[in-house]
Amino acid sequence: MNEKLSDLNKPDKTYKYSGIGVALMVVSSLCACIGQMFWKLSATGTLLELILGLFLYGVGAVVMLVAYKFGKLSVLQPIMSLNYVFAIVIGILVFSETMSALKVGGIAAVILGVILIGGENE
Repeated sequence: MNEKLSDLNKPDKTYKYSGIGVALMVVSSLCACIGQMFWKLSATGTLLELILGLFLYGVGAVVMLVAYKFGKLSVLQPIMSLNYVFAIVIGILVFSETMSALKVGGIAAVILGVILIGGENE
C-alpha cells in the first residue's frame, strides 16, 4: 500500500506539459462560446439554433474533459478565460457591437494571463 501511495507523488512521464492540452482547452473555449452565441440567436430565432448551441456547448465540455488528460488543472483551467475574448470578437463580428479602448485593454490582459499561465512548463 505504501508503495502505491509513493507512486502517486512521482511525476508521471506522460503527464508532462503538452501543447495538446492547451490547444484542446482553446478549442473547448471556442466551442462553448459559439454554443452560447447560438443560444442568444435562438432567443429570437429557431429551435435549430438552440439545439446547435446545446450541441456545441456539449462538444466544448467533452473536449475540455479530454484536455485534462494532457496537463495540470492549474494550467489548463485558466485558459477557459479566453471565452471573454471570443465573446467580444463574436459580439463585434456577429452582433455588430462596438469595440472600446477598455475592451481592448481587457482582451490584452486576458491574453497575457493565458500566455503566462498556459505557457508554464515544468
